[in-house]
Parts: sequence; C-alpha cells; structure tokens
Amino acid sequence: MSKKKKKNAVHKTLVEQILDKNNISYIQHQFATHEEGDVQQLEVESDVDQHTIYKTLVLNGKNTGPVVGVVPLDEHLDEKKLAKESGNKKVNMVPLKDLLKTTGYVHGANTPIGIYEKFHYPIYVDQEAKQQGQILVSSGQVGRSVELNAEEMGNLVHAKFVDIAKD
Repeated sequence: MSKKKKKNAVHKTLVEQILDKNNISYIQHQFATHEEGDVQQLEVESDVDQHTIYKTLVLNGKNTGPVVGVVPLDEHLDEKKLAKESGNKKVNMVPLKDLLKTTGYVHGANTPIGIYEKFHYPIYVDQEAKQQGQILVSSGQVGRSVELNAEEMGNLVHAKFVDIAKD
C-alpha cells in the first residue's frame, strides 16, 4: 500500500480487529458528535434509521455484578426487565465516573464486543435486533460504529436476545 493510501485509510479499532479475527463481516460508519453536558453524543445523519443503531448500557446487579443491555438508540432500557432476565432483583446504571474503570470505554464508546472480549460480562440484546438482521453498534470509539448481523454479533459475545426495551 502506498504511503498516500495508508495515510487516508481509517485505522481499525480493537472491535473491528476482533470481528476480522472471527470472520464476521461489517461496514464501518463514522458519525459527527457534539458535547452535551460532559459527554459526547452522536449526530445521526437523516439517511440512517436510528432504530437500527444500538446503544450499549452497563448496569450493576447485586447478584451478578456488571451486566450489559443493548437497545435501539431511540428506545429506553427497561431496568426491571433486565434485572429479571439477568437474575437480579434490581439493576442500576454504572455511574459515569466508574464507567471507564468498569468497561474500559468512555461514555458513547461502550460496545458489547469490546466489553465481552475484556470482561466476559453477560450481554442482553433487545430481541428486536434479531428481527432487524443488520444493526449498528459502537466500535469502541466515540463517533465510530460497525454495521453487522445481530445474530453473528450475539454468537460472538454469547448474548441473550430478550425483551428489555420499555413498552
């Protein structure tokens, strides 16, 4: 590869390297971000359906410790449903100040693939992802995502597809 091409190529995140190693095909996406409070937020282009972009939320359960819930960007996680599915009475969001220490990622960059690779936390993906087929999840950097098959990702991270979005 020429130096010019190498300079313009987007470097691969750890998540993309993990997907390559496991022969899982994906498409890289980059989104602009803006600061809201003390965290970065995605600016989703109008040609991308927000319902196919999934956010990765990390919670703590008394029985299990950290658990990961993955739901569409335009929906909310139902903590009671996740608690029940994960064998906890109750789960609470990991405080922002503890997120990096708990997952290895900053807010907006959490990814089920990287979190599972590093920590093997239980992963719960909203069941709708299976029906959608192709979804987008963070690739471990704010503003970077990968589009991939939900079931292939689920198999890689040993995820359970369950109903965890608020009705």
